[in-house]
Amino acid sequence: MPPEKDLHRSQWIIYTFILIELVIMAGTVMLAYYFEYTDTFNVHVQGFFCYDNSYTKPYLGPEESSAIPPALLYAVVAGVPTLVITLTESVLFLLQYTSKDLDSREKTIVTGDCCYLNPLVRRTFRFLGVYTFGLFTTDIFVNAGQVVTGNLAPHFLTVCKPNYTALGCQQALRFISHQEACTGNEEDILRARKTFPSKEAALSVYAALYLAMYITCTVKAKGTRLAKPVLSLGLMCLAFLTGINRVAEYRNHWSDVIAGFIIGVAIATFLVVCVVHNFQGKLLLNDNPPQDNLSNTPMINLPRVESPLEKYIASQNHIAFAEVT
Repeated sequence: MPPEKDLHRSQWIIYTFILIELVIMAGTVMLAYYFEYTDTFNVHVQGFFCYDNSYTKPYLGPEESSAIPPALLYAVVAGVPTLVITLTESVLFLLQYTSKDLDSREKTIVTGDCCYLNPLVRRTFRFLGVYTFGLFTTDIFVNAGQVVTGNLAPHFLTVCKPNYTALGCQQALRFISHQEACTGNEEDILRARKTFPSKEAALSVYAALYLAMYITCTVKAKGTRLAKPVLSLGLMCLAFLTGINRVAEYRNHWSDVIAGFIIGVAIATFLVVCVVHNFQGKLLLNDNPPQDNLSNTPMINLPRVESPLEKYIASQNHIAFAEVT
């Protein structure tokens, strides 16, 4: 195949993969939007027993009055990893930038002169793109669980304000299953029906684990043997405190928080291990071209095939040796 056609084919394949990834990302964002801001998916209406102590905890106000309001949580899980990954990749790139032919070498080795991107931009967009995809995926999983289960918050009966006399709750074991049993604010009631799993716990542990694994796998500088685990454990501790805060404010049950932790850990682990391969992609700057590593690979013994020229030279040498002897 001519070099020009091979180049065009490589460009077409790369463009196709980029388009597919953009479509997947757009679909993920749209699905998260429909779950979050529309009533396209109806929440399951779960019943309750009269005077159930599990749902009579005090209501401490809307989410904005929480010690960790949603605006703060979303800003942290979106901004901190973006800042840390961008700064770390920039520092690593500058520290490794010692070869003047980096651009030409990277262009030849990595992309084959096709769709070349600076290695700093390529790695940063890759890690941040995967992180963003995982963030929206976590949100979708959590919202889907909340819509399907419709689990009640610990303060559900406080905001529901059921009329026990009209419902005939002479006995505490009477089960109420119809939605019209509540007389409180509809928005508060709807929010109190969406607690399993905990979105705050899932998002916080996902961001903390992804960032902790990034720091552990990427930063190889001397003197960071103790700093990396301390920083990673600190991030995980903040995520754990977020879950504890949800239980302490009677906004989630322990089961909601644990389920959120499991979802966040599972998605972060899958993306880091299977998608970005523990952040062990091509180095920003590799001083030794790939062919230099061939000396470290085991040699395979193959049968030697002589060319016609070699056979002719060997026959002439044999004749000359016979005449001499």
